[in-house]
Amino acid sequence: MYDYVSNDVERPDLVTALRERIAGDVRFDTYTRQLYATDASAYEETPIGVVFPTSTEDVASVVTYCADREIPVLPRGGGTSLAGQAVNEAVVLDFSRHMDGIVSVDADARRARVQSGVILEELNDVLAPHGLKFAPDPAAGNRSVIGGAIGNNSTGAHSLKYGKTDAYIEEVEAILADGTVATLGEVDVDDLRERADPDGDLLECVFAEVVRIIDEDATEVRDRFPDLKRNVSGYNLDMLVEEAESGTVNLGRLLAGSEGTLAVITEAEVSLEPVPETKAVSLLFYESVLEAVTDVQHVLAHDPAAVELIDDVLIGLARETAEFKEIAALVPDGAQAALLVEFYADDDEHGRERTAGLLADRVPEGKSEATPPEDRPVVDETYAFEGLEAHADAEREKFWKLRKAGLPILLSRTSDEKHISFMEDCAIPPEHLPEFVERFQSLLVEKDRDVDAAFYAHAGPGVLHVRPLVNTKAVTDREDMVEIADEVTDMVVEFGGSVSGEHGDGRARTQWNRKLYGDDLWQTFRDLKTAFDPDWLLNPGNICGDHDMTENLRYDDEYAYDAGFEPSLNWDNENGMQGMVELCHGCGGCRGDQETTGGVMCPTYRAADEEITATRGRANLLRQAMSGDLPDDPTDDEFAEEVLDLCIGCKGCARDCPSEVDMAKLKTEVMHARHQEHGASLRDKLFANFDRLAPLGSALAPISNLAQSLPGAGTIAEKTVGIACERSLPEFHRETVQDWFEARGGSRVPKAEAERKAVFFVDTYTNYSHPAVGKATVRVLEAAGVHVDVAKRTDSGRPALSKGFVDQARETIRANVAELAPRVDEGWDVVLAEPSDAVMFQSDALDLLGGTGVEAVAANAYGVCEYLDAFRLDENVDWAAPSESVAYHGHCHQKATKKDHHAVGVLRRAGYAVDPLDSGCCGMAGSFGYEAEHYSLSQSIGDILVDQIDDSDATVVTAPGTSCRTQLGDKRLEPVPSGSSLAGSELDDEEPPTPVELLAHALPQ
Repeated sequence: MYDYVSNDVERPDLVTALRERIAGDVRFDTYTRQLYATDASAYEETPIGVVFPTSTEDVASVVTYCADREIPVLPRGGGTSLAGQAVNEAVVLDFSRHMDGIVSVDADARRARVQSGVILEELNDVLAPHGLKFAPDPAAGNRSVIGGAIGNNSTGAHSLKYGKTDAYIEEVEAILADGTVATLGEVDVDDLRERADPDGDLLECVFAEVVRIIDEDATEVRDRFPDLKRNVSGYNLDMLVEEAESGTVNLGRLLAGSEGTLAVITEAEVSLEPVPETKAVSLLFYESVLEAVTDVQHVLAHDPAAVELIDDVLIGLARETAEFKEIAALVPDGAQAALLVEFYADDDEHGRERTAGLLADRVPEGKSEATPPEDRPVVDETYAFEGLEAHADAEREKFWKLRKAGLPILLSRTSDEKHISFMEDCAIPPEHLPEFVERFQSLLVEKDRDVDAAFYAHAGPGVLHVRPLVNTKAVTDREDMVEIADEVTDMVVEFGGSVSGEHGDGRARTQWNRKLYGDDLWQTFRDLKTAFDPDWLLNPGNICGDHDMTENLRYDDEYAYDAGFEPSLNWDNENGMQGMVELCHGCGGCRGDQETTGGVMCPTYRAADEEITATRGRANLLRQAMSGDLPDDPTDDEFAEEVLDLCIGCKGCARDCPSEVDMAKLKTEVMHARHQEHGASLRDKLFANFDRLAPLGSALAPISNLAQSLPGAGTIAEKTVGIACERSLPEFHRETVQDWFEARGGSRVPKAEAERKAVFFVDTYTNYSHPAVGKATVRVLEAAGVHVDVAKRTDSGRPALSKGFVDQARETIRANVAELAPRVDEGWDVVLAEPSDAVMFQSDALDLLGGTGVEAVAANAYGVCEYLDAFRLDENVDWAAPSESVAYHGHCHQKATKKDHHAVGVLRRAGYAVDPLDSGCCGMAGSFGYEAEHYSLSQSIGDILVDQIDDSDATVVTAPGTSCRTQLGDKRLEPVPSGSSLAGSELDDEEPPTPVELLAHALPQ
């Protein structure tokens, strides 16, 4: 499915040779190469090709073949590197696809042996039952891999306790530059001396250079390397020299932070740490960033596990963003900075003692529950003006959410100016942080620069992430980047710091290592590189090479954007559609594993494990198609079929992507333009116009239903219009919801006695195919005291919009607004039973139309459970729910708009025990799962959901979406098992009941 054989292939001779030598995939086509041209940094460079090895033997074969022909090689994991170390003109080895296994776990010895492509959170998930974890915790741990953690010498928020990855490397299996498979671990220095031979084989040459460094350069290393917990610039010579004093060194640890420039790691044995019993968190508030960083060294005296800085920029952004307003409300007036301080504790009482001691010491009396000690010094010290503490899991998570809130907002800018990661990773001894911050702030406004920046991250070990706002498309801004980096490096050297505390050198910082370490150590780095890699073929240019931080930028003055068509939807962000196309910064959050990270995004990647099926892959290729980096236009057949076709429009990226890349909306734009240029298929037209076909199917029922069950009907449907023969098609009912409502004489709740009045917009599927859901909706609303009327129209515009018929969807919305807006003005609400149609009114309608009418309808449209919950209407009902546990699968569109939680609250208040699944899309995605070419992938996505249901202790499954229930019904899932109290009731069907049907069942008789 993903061979891309029709694309232009780079180096066909090399492709053939590698395919003959390995079992893994070899892809040198244009699309794959462009997919791997970027990582999470500001850089872009097209690789020679990509290989997906399955074993150590595969890796050795590739490296050997490339070494013989002087072809560069680049090992890569999740592509989460922030300094550009995961992009290069080389043959990329992607370890995240096949070489991602956990070989063994020895809990007693606290050791694990893993392949280099295993995701850190997946490893910790396996270790959790043993009470153990791999200690370094980078922010991207849900998609970054152990090989990348070693290559980058990763750490995280808790480095005060755990240090860097190098401390946990016991042994590595590595492929040397000539293809030799070597085991590198602990070895006596005397043994090294015996085996060292500068004229011997490659490994003996490495030993010789290591011995030379220990004997000749140890003093220079001690003098020039910063005395810090956090330094990942240059090669890991300080650890080598320190270990040599004991008579043994671990050569595996020498590879930590080498960014794939010394060897290619295939396996690693790592030591593990116990998971802390519990934690406690404090928030200290200050009147300025300078006061906060001044207090860091005093906070450190309390032995915290983490000390995180939050500056005024991040606090302000959190206050202005709807998602984080509740969290930002914790921040007192006047706070311009905060320190989040976390302690590890033996139990809750111990945790409370830790936070009480901190607050008593660092907060003035009367501003916290703790009392300061009488002998606390008050001269020349900075104190927080207020403090808070949290102990319960949910409360601690709130505090951490405030710390994490700012970066996603920083990265969501759609302007040409971006918060670029180039000199944002400096590590400074904590006692020098105040002066460093003050001088950094000054240089940002010197020489008429006036550059905005945010200061945040790991203040405890002295690591501040400073992201200046820069437009790399402008020559002057790129010049500012170099000047700022140069001046900051001078400050770093002056204060005994490092230019990189955790994100590495890569393309952004390699050029500053010479200034940081001096000419002698720079040459030592180069000599070590040459010993390991004589021809400089492993990720060349990094650490001690010739990278220039302004070259190979993703955006520069030569970058040109041309979509090839005018946008048809409303784009209210800066730079419009272009801003959204250029928004993805490459963090790879869409590659997270659902079992460990949950969320909606990105269901196709989770099922297919292909970069092109992740939001990042699609976004990058769309941008490259519009900038001329791809040979295809975004509306061409090749691009549509290979890139956009498998985006299922779940909208998960609009919620889960840190930058909120809205790939579903972008796809709609391209599909619409494609229809304009090339026309639309019969199948697309049928799905888009289902509201016109459904009345006919209803009028002919049950004959129309019988026709679908005739032998060969599915085969005919698949061969004629491409509908999968395995799918059960919607059945039609003769009596629609509209018919039923009219026959019963309208609402049973008089308008004068009603709590509220609502127009029930019955969507096409509910009206014609699932009337029981519509009837349940009316009954529940009336039981809650709502006077109900039913709209005359049934087409929300969703079917047309989902297939890219923007003009048709716009006219449908216009007609709906013409009917509904006057009623909204009269005080009516609009209620819908189908989640995707509710979101159509609430959100998508605003993309299609402007004006007060559509805004009024959008603001007053609700899903039925949202409506009950928002106005607490369900509290008017004396529920009589059976004793039943329910697994709730929310619809992805509701999740994307953060409205999926309402059903959980209402069902619980009705008396059901609810297990809300942290699930993604079911895989049906409207018409996607019906399409023959997508059936297999749809099933694979659905299998993820079924596994989550199987893992739940609940007995009954409920889902509000028609597509979700169809998928689960087709999988022959038993929504109501025989032992359930609902067995034999009206809810006992092949498809799961909806939440509103469960509520109707719980109404008093």
